[in-house]
Amino acid sequence: MGFNCGIVGLPNVGKSTLFNALTATQAAEAANFPFTTIEPNVGRVAVPDARLAAVAAIVKPGRVVPTQLEFVDIAGLVKGASRGEGLGNKFLSHIREVDAVVHVLRCFEDGGIAHVAGVPDPERDAGWVATELMVADIESLEKRKDGLTKKARGGDADAARALDLLTRLVDHLDGGRPARAFGVEDDERAAFDDFKLLTAKPTLYVANVDEASAAGGNALSGAAKRVAEAEGAECVVISAAIEAEIAGLDSADERAQFLSSLGLAESGLARLIAAGMRALDLITFITANAKEAHAWTVKRGARAPQAAGRVHSDFEKGLIAVEAIGWREFVALGGEGPARDAGRMRQEGRDYEVRDGDVLLCRFNV
Repeated sequence: MGFNCGIVGLPNVGKSTLFNALTATQAAEAANFPFTTIEPNVGRVAVPDARLAAVAAIVKPGRVVPTQLEFVDIAGLVKGASRGEGLGNKFLSHIREVDAVVHVLRCFEDGGIAHVAGVPDPERDAGWVATELMVADIESLEKRKDGLTKKARGGDADAARALDLLTRLVDHLDGGRPARAFGVEDDERAAFDDFKLLTAKPTLYVANVDEASAAGGNALSGAAKRVAEAEGAECVVISAAIEAEIAGLDSADERAQFLSSLGLAESGLARLIAAGMRALDLITFITANAKEAHAWTVKRGARAPQAAGRVHSDFEKGLIAVEAIGWREFVALGGEGPARDAGRMRQEGRDYEVRDGDVLLCRFNV
């Protein structure tokens, strides 16, 4: 089970430059014209986690394996995509396949890099993309309407409830509001998820600024933040050009010095990865022994068997119990042995809800 974020936006906003920096490769060609990225490029990035480093310092394993997040670089969208303009349905289908959306907004002026509307305007640009996705969602729902209507008339109660939900969703989208802002009742969740709406996906915004604005932002990034705040979403201010420079540096010390010279405490990419984890509502747990210290991700609310299944597929079915301890306590006590001697390793059953930062030991019988 992987978790991925699709990087979307208008052409020439810096999506591919950002993706290249994220993956420290040049897999996505960044160039000054629309549709440079024809097929979605996929890259996995390590999630920075000081908790894993602290646990590893105690355990001293043979290797340390951070959890990973997948990013997908999707070709630029243009007005009319929902009607087949640009890459049209191909673009939309790529968005359907990701778990969350990273919407890049251009927040820099550069006469040498063309903008599809002449000048950047984050609020307008975000509106264009949102409108195309909402139109595509309405069309998708309308295609489901006839089938559900026939079933409802035939006495299918589930279809009748789904049809009612569909009608309310179309009205909601027609009002210019994304599906993620729709209040879904618990008994409607399954039908809502089955509609697979583009605008239902968790979304965070990236304000791509010029190098001089990386630390403090600018008026354009302020507009991008207003877009995010109106949706209750996050907005991360990043200079993709700076992140590309950082990715090209050889050592952690060089990167730290470079960031410090710009007045930055950490890279924009580290903040983006953390925001992506939050958008996906993921938590991290750790397994640690002499062979390996490994961080794993699960959805918030996951139970012990689901967590065990991330470690090995056989563990989910055969899990008997887990031993759990918070990472801070694990580190403070000096590792598994001292924690067990102190009686601090909790034995939890299959219904245990995993906590962010747990150090887990799975007991299973396959």
